[in-house]
Amino acid sequence: MTETVIDLIRHGEPVGGRRYRGHNIDDPLTEKGWSQMWDAVGEYNAWQQIITSPLQRCLAFAHALGERHGIDVAVEPRFKEVGLGSWEGLSHVEIKMGKADEFQAFLRDPLNHRPQGAEKLDEFANRVDLAYDEIVERYRNKHCLIVAHAGVIRALIVKTIHAAPTGFYRIKINNGGITRIRHTEMGGMLEFLNGKLC
Repeated sequence: MTETVIDLIRHGEPVGGRRYRGHNIDDPLTEKGWSQMWDAVGEYNAWQQIITSPLQRCLAFAHALGERHGIDVAVEPRFKEVGLGSWEGLSHVEIKMGKADEFQAFLRDPLNHRPQGAEKLDEFANRVDLAYDEIVERYRNKHCLIVAHAGVIRALIVKTIHAAPTGFYRIKINNGGITRIRHTEMGGMLEFLNGKLC
């Protein structure tokens, strides 16, 4: 029986605090952000491949982890975060207070109520899904780590459990949290969410 295991880790806390970054703001990790990621993986090193978003809050850790354990790292541009248009750079408080109606509409129906200039949710999910399917096929029977963003991990959870896109932002993804999806002939199975490997 074939079995492909994909671990996903969300980047740690970036410089600049809690704000909407999307894929146009490329803040590095804070010291706390680095610690969150190292704490989550501990000394675990069973991966045969690391794949990362090109944004530095993911890329820097992926290369450091790969170097530490001698694991190859590949950059996948389609794993960059969803584009959030006019919200990018704004804090969560600025959105909730200054754009309250827009924010509530977004939470109720993120498919049809996007921030101005934002990437369409179905197009984002499609680019992530296509990249992921290629990875699962290319690394069949292997164990891989994907270093990515909350939106990317949400998209893959929604895909795995066949959830409606309206529930997209009802999945909490912690900084440094690890999610595991195991693939067999029966398809993908979400094993855990926001875990640690140490």
